[in-house]
Amino acid sequence: MEKMIEVRDLHKNFGTLEVLKGISLDVARGEVVTIVGASGAGKTTLLQIIGTLSRPDCGTVCIDGVQTGRLGDRELSDFRNGRIGFVFQFHHLLPEFTAFENVCIPGYIGGRDRHEVEMRAAELIEMLGLSGRRDHKPAELSGGEQQRTAIARALINSPSVLLADEPSGNLDSRNREEIHRLFFDLRDRLGQTVVIVTHDESLAEMSDRKIVMSDGLIVSEGIESGQVRGMEGCSEVRG
Repeated sequence: MEKMIEVRDLHKNFGTLEVLKGISLDVARGEVVTIVGASGAGKTTLLQIIGTLSRPDCGTVCIDGVQTGRLGDRELSDFRNGRIGFVFQFHHLLPEFTAFENVCIPGYIGGRDRHEVEMRAAELIEMLGLSGRRDHKPAELSGGEQQRTAIARALINSPSVLLADEPSGNLDSRNREEIHRLFFDLRDRLGQTVVIVTHDESLAEMSDRKIVMSDGLIVSEGIESGQVRGMEGCSEVRG
């Protein structure tokens, strides 16, 4: 198994509240993994740390061979923009721009050639079935179209990892099923590695592996029920 993500002994506190209690996890290249659990289990905090949006109090995250904890703020920002794609429940599209323009923005921010960015955006928009909607602004798109636009935007820089937090939580059943199928299509067509936090059990059951969290620990990885993946102590402290 070629590892895309390696997480070791993550701990995270918010004040006196211990949210992550020593999480270790591997995700293979091209794997679709879901993370489930009750509210407050630590799922989103774990996803934010994997995505470099938050730093752990201690522990390490390695993505595609890069130890993210060793990167400075500017390096980390560049790494995040180029190597990690994000999809959220609420699409966070910029309302004054068209779907096409929204997809292009991370490429422009990354300083890539404008023509190259726009060619890639056109390819993604066609792949995601949005060709007839590319010049529409978000308010003119359905919920499913907005989310597909957000997914295209997340893919514009050809990231190593796609991270999604409740990506279908704001959609009706038809659009939810379409978005679920889309993640697996992206894995099959692009070799995309995907980690999804979800409360949707149907999506979790479709995934290659379902990670169950409870009270800041991994209690099951879809391999051996009841196994607890928490370790005492901190292997690396981040300042």
